[in-house]
Amino acid sequence: MTPAGRPLPGCPAPGEFPLSDILATARRRHTAKAYDPARRISDADMETLENLLRFSPSSTNLQPWHFIVAGTDEGKERVAKAAQERFAFNAKAIRDASHVVVFASLIDASAEHIARITAQEEADGRFAADPEGMKARANGGRITFSGIHKFDTRDQQHWLDKQVYLNLGQFLLGAATLGIDATPMEGIDTRLLDIEFGLRDKGFTSLFVVALGYADKDADYNGRLPKSRLPIETIITRV
Repeated sequence: MTPAGRPLPGCPAPGEFPLSDILATARRRHTAKAYDPARRISDADMETLENLLRFSPSSTNLQPWHFIVAGTDEGKERVAKAAQERFAFNAKAIRDASHVVVFASLIDASAEHIARITAQEEADGRFAADPEGMKARANGGRITFSGIHKFDTRDQQHWLDKQVYLNLGQFLLGAATLGIDATPMEGIDTRLLDIEFGLRDKGFTSLFVVALGYADKDADYNGRLPKSRLPIETIITRV
């Protein structure tokens, strides 16, 4: 269902699946191509979305990310700077959306970052059953895997980036569950975003942005198109 309660063309009709059915939500969601600038996401829903970002899974619980949440006209304009030239086709959606989130990836899984994660786990009581042993194993696992990607396979940045994309998948499904439309955009100048928000000085680099809000039903042509995916027999081999 759309936020206004109307079924999207090509999506399950009301009653075909329970509203709590995750498959129905996945089939309902689509990448919005235009937003209604008059509609705002509630503070309560934004709090939920921000916590979805926080509770995403990541390899060894490394959490190698940072997010800029732009919910004001001034904030969205700062994000839109990164789309004004080469990616001008994305600028209007960024400005018209209720909120825009910049997803940034950690540049280096440093000893300081790993220690911060381990300290937080300790504070949250994850090691209570065996404080020294469990802490050593958790910390050692992060050091081992980050070391493999940093020194052996030498693909640390790619590995860290993949964790942020894992976060994106959960985030998009979560937004759809709340009836909120979303548009992930790689069509932005990440160098300009890094400069605008001082991300590299903080140890991060931007990857993409996600516009959030409620689609303009007249201008959002993608919302009127049927969902299209390859047949399940084509993508799954059962053994």
